[in-house]
Amino acid sequence: MNCLYYLAPTLDSTHQVTDDLHAAGVKDFFLHVISKDESGLEQHHIHSSNYLETLDIVRDGFIGAALGFIAGLIGAALLLFVQPFGPDVPRFVYVLMVAVATMFGAWVGGLTGIATEHNELRKFHDDIEAGKYLILIYARKEQGAVVQALMRARHPEAELVAVNRHFINPFKPVRRRDGAGSGNERALQED
Repeated sequence: MNCLYYLAPTLDSTHQVTDDLHAAGVKDFFLHVISKDESGLEQHHIHSSNYLETLDIVRDGFIGAALGFIAGLIGAALLLFVQPFGPDVPRFVYVLMVAVATMFGAWVGGLTGIATEHNELRKFHDDIEAGKYLILIYARKEQGAVVQALMRARHPEAELVAVNRHFINPFKPVRRRDGAGSGNERALQED
């Protein structure tokens, strides 16, 4: 499944885009809008984005879990080497120590992610702050071509700025493409 990123200039344009996409069969679950004007989206009954799309919870949680796992391994190795409780410590204590450190790292990483803008949205931060609306459309490959054709025909004001695989790798950055026109869309489809 691919995620198509479109930038729309106004709330009215965004509303028309979402209505046309709904008419084309795209459900709210696969259509999210990111904006600094959340109340405007709510007033127009436009499906807003969720925390997984706007905050870096998943990515930072994985990083925290990895760091916690490493810290847990180091702690377990030190406990095994120093043996402050004697040589008869059961093995499950070492496993439990690594597991607790990993979960604690994931928790701290998730909390850090709550305070951080999503890695994929950083490229669009200035546009969103300038009042534009980032429309995320999740579509399978065959539906993506239909959506792109619809957007070209009915909404030339909405610019296709990126295409990304959805949640395959939280560490892979979105590459933003600048420029407009069918050549740009063709290059985005090849990614």
